[in-house]
Amino acid sequence: MRLSHFLAGVSVLGLAVPAAAQTTPPPATQAQAPAPTETLREAMVKAYNTNPDLTAERANLRATDEGVPIARSRGLPGVTSTAGVNENLYNSDDSGVSAARTGTVGVNLSVPVFSGGAVRNSVRAARTRVEAGRAGLRSVEAQLFTDVVSAYMDVIRDEAIVRLNQQNVRVLEVNLQATRDRFEVGDLTRTDVAQSEARLALAQSQLRGAEASLIGSRENYIRVIGTPPGVLAPPPALPNLPAGPDQAVGVALEENPALDAAEKVRDASAYDVRVARAGRLPQVSVGVGGDYYNRFGSVGRAGQLAGLANDGFATTAGVNLSLPLFQGGLPAAQVRQAQARQSAAIEQVTSTERGVIAQTRSAYAVWQSALRVIESSKLAVSANRLSLEGVRAENSVGTRTILDILNAEQELLNSQVQLVTAERDAYVAGFAVLAAMGRAEAQDLGLDGGPLYDPVANYDRVRNSISDWRDGPAPEPQATRTTDTPAQTPVVSGPIDPVGQR
Repeated sequence: MRLSHFLAGVSVLGLAVPAAAQTTPPPATQAQAPAPTETLREAMVKAYNTNPDLTAERANLRATDEGVPIARSRGLPGVTSTAGVNENLYNSDDSGVSAARTGTVGVNLSVPVFSGGAVRNSVRAARTRVEAGRAGLRSVEAQLFTDVVSAYMDVIRDEAIVRLNQQNVRVLEVNLQATRDRFEVGDLTRTDVAQSEARLALAQSQLRGAEASLIGSRENYIRVIGTPPGVLAPPPALPNLPAGPDQAVGVALEENPALDAAEKVRDASAYDVRVARAGRLPQVSVGVGGDYYNRFGSVGRAGQLAGLANDGFATTAGVNLSLPLFQGGLPAAQVRQAQARQSAAIEQVTSTERGVIAQTRSAYAVWQSALRVIESSKLAVSANRLSLEGVRAENSVGTRTILDILNAEQELLNSQVQLVTAERDAYVAGFAVLAAMGRAEAQDLGLDGGPLYDPVANYDRVRNSISDWRDGPAPEPQATRTTDTPAQTPVVSGPIDPVGQR
């Protein structure tokens, strides 16, 4: 099952409306959940088409593509033209034979024949760096989609937490009013009232903090995706997650794009060493030139008698051999420099490999841990809800205090917040596992928001280009700006209690 299939479905374990809440009919006085206006797939499509980090990386890859025609140009023939006019102002040795003025127009062709392998290896290095750039683009795509999932789930989580805290404040307001009423009739003490007031004040401060977190998550959503979040649909279930960390690591070592990019850079650095060694080898080129000259009728009688014409053609042909004998240690230094960079690239592969292994194992551990927290949190929510009902019933007959009710309310809230947080953590970590395995890129996701960016198209367009005047289009902004988006608010809609009725 491809990852694109999971984006087409709808999860039965959405954060905003877990199964326990879905099976409990809401009371008639409670607002129904509004219809979703945006899905995770749609958010990914927006980010894929408009995120500046991704569009900048595409531009960087296009710049890398140009390294191939630049390297090839050093082995192609070069044609130059020359033109000039000379006026002979004074010559003490002038015997009247030379011309007073001369104009020339010439064309010269130079063809490199042998460069010690420098051109060939430069082209190979450039091509390998293009492959590394493509892998780097895949890595940026995977990181972007991971950020999209994180931002999407953060908004869903924080909206749920705000609803929970709103419900908690409302319940505590009712509790406080009931406590005051019972205090007025002498059924409770002033201490009971103070405890209810303190707990309500604490709940209100917690609500303010939750609202601030929600605003931050919504603003981060705009930063990553480019538009404010609407009513977000529950995320679809993640498919084909690995059975264990070893399986995940095995796939990641084969398919992780960051590791692939590091290996390509290492291979390119080996060609750089060969290019540097070519600086000690002979250089051979063949040259052909032709010139037309015109003396503008300035050849005198003596010059004409001597056979000097007023205009004519001259052609030359030759072979040039350049054999370095001593360059002050420059070639050896360049070779050592390239070898050192190759060594650094080799070590970078190992470093990247370590990072991929650690990232994969860590994401897998977080995912597994969050799944277990979800299981225990569901039990805690169910138990705390039952406990709260029991404490309220016992309080009505005088065997429980107001403080017992307040504590039960807080414990239920804590378990509900822990549940929605764990569900968010599990989903984000699960997607991070897929990303580390190299299975969270645009082609894997099957996005349908238009044609996918083809990094090969620009390479095919420029790799064999030999025109000196074939510029690219003027750069234009690709990513969308967010200056016109409104400041986000903590307003939420839908059921007050997103994880079941109290």
